[in-house]
Amino acid sequence: MQLQAALFAAAYQPAFNSVRQNAGAETIKVFILYHEKTLLMRALLPALCLLAQVTLHAQQPAIVYTVDSASIEQAGVPKGEMIRFVFDQSKIFPGTRHECSVYVPVQYKADKPACVYVNQDGIQWNAPTVFDNLIFRQEMPVTIGVFITPGKVLADSGANALDRFNRSFEYDGLGDAYARFILTEVLPQVEQLKTTDGRAIHLSKNGNDRAIGGASSGAVCAFTAAWERPEAFSRVFSAIGTYIGLRGADRYPILIRKYEPKPIRVFLQDGSNDLNIYAGDWWKANETMERALTFSGYEVNHVWGEDGHNGKQGTSVFPDAMRWLWKDWPKPIVKGSSKNQFLRDLLIPGEDWQLVAEGYQFTEGTAANARGEVYFQDIPTSKTYKVDVNGQLTALHIDAKKASGNCFAPDGNRYTVAGGSNQVLRYDANEKETVIADSIAGNDIVVARNGNIYVTVPDGTTKPSKLYLIRPTGEKIVVDEGLKFANGVTLSPDQTQLYVTESASHWVWIYKIKADGTLTFKQHYGWLHEFDTDENAWSDGLKCDTAGRVFVASRMGIQIMDQLGRVNAILPLPLSNFSASNVCFGGPDFNILYVTYGDKVYRRKLNTRAANSFDPPVKPASPKL
Repeated sequence: MQLQAALFAAAYQPAFNSVRQNAGAETIKVFILYHEKTLLMRALLPALCLLAQVTLHAQQPAIVYTVDSASIEQAGVPKGEMIRFVFDQSKIFPGTRHECSVYVPVQYKADKPACVYVNQDGIQWNAPTVFDNLIFRQEMPVTIGVFITPGKVLADSGANALDRFNRSFEYDGLGDAYARFILTEVLPQVEQLKTTDGRAIHLSKNGNDRAIGGASSGAVCAFTAAWERPEAFSRVFSAIGTYIGLRGADRYPILIRKYEPKPIRVFLQDGSNDLNIYAGDWWKANETMERALTFSGYEVNHVWGEDGHNGKQGTSVFPDAMRWLWKDWPKPIVKGSSKNQFLRDLLIPGEDWQLVAEGYQFTEGTAANARGEVYFQDIPTSKTYKVDVNGQLTALHIDAKKASGNCFAPDGNRYTVAGGSNQVLRYDANEKETVIADSIAGNDIVVARNGNIYVTVPDGTTKPSKLYLIRPTGEKIVVDEGLKFANGVTLSPDQTQLYVTESASHWVWIYKIKADGTLTFKQHYGWLHEFDTDENAWSDGLKCDTAGRVFVASRMGIQIMDQLGRVNAILPLPLSNFSASNVCFGGPDFNILYVTYGDKVYRRKLNTRAANSFDPPVKPASPKL
């Protein structure tokens, strides 16, 4: 019994000591016999678990998927031609080498532009055979397939040199770089090709005639291309998509819920045993994507399985995915209706962006007068333009001195920040100019109901910005400094708070206005979304409506915050190659949102009304906390 006690003392030292000190020999013997069995079971447990796992694995056969007849070569079905080339002249991804394969169906005729399917990671899914069969059966339109491998930057010769693999950079990131690569570089190169029988290749430019797909990071890449350029790609095949935290694709489910829906149809596939590693859970991410797309009114279909990170199920479902993605073609895919109530409250069915004017160098400084007429600037040309309530455009015959910011005051006069002369100027109804302040290299301006003027002075992205108050007396004082490129400025509907955008970050700041016009209680207010390829959201001008919502011009379009500074909705602009620079509400009812956007000006009617600084202050309803 002493030997047994010695053996078990190490495992159960505290308890054994207590028993030994306070119990008799018989009790000690019972204690040791009981824990002997426990230790034996502990020793055997790992082996038993391993045996159970082996047995279970042996009982689980490999997943076998149904093979669609469209995935098998069929007698009597003509085979399309495959043309291959290497593209190594990219300006978007300099130095890269992409191998491209182009499938041309027998049914293609050169006198009619063909539909297009673009696939990442080269040829997958037995796609050429599937296309042969589906086109022959008229289950999809005549479609040219373009299959592209991810880029490589080839290493110099040498035994120890390694190529640079560009796949994650091209595929996993947000932004429109890859879409531009396809649209402006690869597809034009495809259209330089001819088939062996001399047919020139012509591809449809209509997004309704274009689909794009891929697996894993290639699926993210395909979705991003359609997301960024829905006018170019309206159909997406996504297998085992990598919507996790590699380069920002984990943001998609949130962005999808906030954005106004886009005309995109999406087919998703994944298995419950997909990867679950450092960057996230692939399976849960794909489920979350499906829920976000459904919430936001997209046409979305999905097939879930139990497989891992491979293309087995994707290959099995690819024919049906093509049938579904191309169903009802050429009927166009339309925007759905989002369940985002914040967005639904703003949007008016049938109302969309309208082009007001274009052909300028850089538009900025939107502002509306009391009649709802909207003014804007073309900064490089020092021109000011006016859009009346009927949409008529006229140019003012004045030198705007490279003005950027515009604002109308309660006195009916128009105030501008003239960058060319470093002045704040006032224009009366006859456009007579008066200098209000000198030596202010300002950017944007707002005039309060009490006559106080607030001006942002950025002084570049690295130097601390200044925020000026100019009182009706002409007194000019600095009321804040330190922001990185202070830009847009506006008042809350009740004119008790001041909002300022910080362009070189993703923040909108808020200040409480004191009785003397100075500012206090400065804090971060709104967190704005930004592309992962950008260092900032580049927020610019902003305006409030009477409900207290804040409309912010940014790289992503118009980001709309609630009173608590939360971005609830995003309105993308028609093109993705510009950043929105300023916003205001105009029209007789001040419910038409005007946006300056690169060389263009757009407008859109919304279900809201502007909180004009020249109107009496308005107290919005309390926010939902």
